[in-house]
Amino acid sequence: MNPLRWSFRITYLVGFLVCAGLIAFVLFAQYRMGLDPCPLCILQRVAFIAMGMVFVVGAVHAPRGGGRWVYAVLVAVSALAGIGIASRHLWIQSLPPGAVPSCGAPLGYLLSTRDAHGGLLGVLRMVLSGSGECAKVEKILGLPIPLWSLIWFTILGAAGLFAARHRNRS
Repeated sequence: MNPLRWSFRITYLVGFLVCAGLIAFVLFAQYRMGLDPCPLCILQRVAFIAMGMVFVVGAVHAPRGGGRWVYAVLVAVSALAGIGIASRHLWIQSLPPGAVPSCGAPLGYLLSTRDAHGGLLGVLRMVLSGSGECAKVEKILGLPIPLWSLIWFTILGAAGLFAARHRNRS
């Protein structure tokens, strides 16, 4: 079956399955391989989960015409957020050791004390500034994990847009 001829529903179902598989893998990596996620890793997971939710709802709904673009835009927004977070993570990992920010408080603590940090936006700003644990480079198949995220955000975002634009002629 040629992926370029898949229907909107099939493309979005596959997008959901890929997102679910990626989340399953990072949970495996965390709990079986001992790779603890940093705050930026957790934000990338949130972006994959958001994208997966859009994919599954889009697959179930399978709208026609302009309705597809609603899902495509939501997938693109999730993908762009993930690309931004993964890019920031890669930039932090590329810093020389002396330029890396010191380790910060865990994300759970920051969220529980968010009022003291300027609300949810203040916590988000602190997390995106990075911390020492975000600079640790963990590789899977020779590539840093945030680079894998960047690749998958790009592929999934493009697939979501392509499915809305492409009309199945079968």
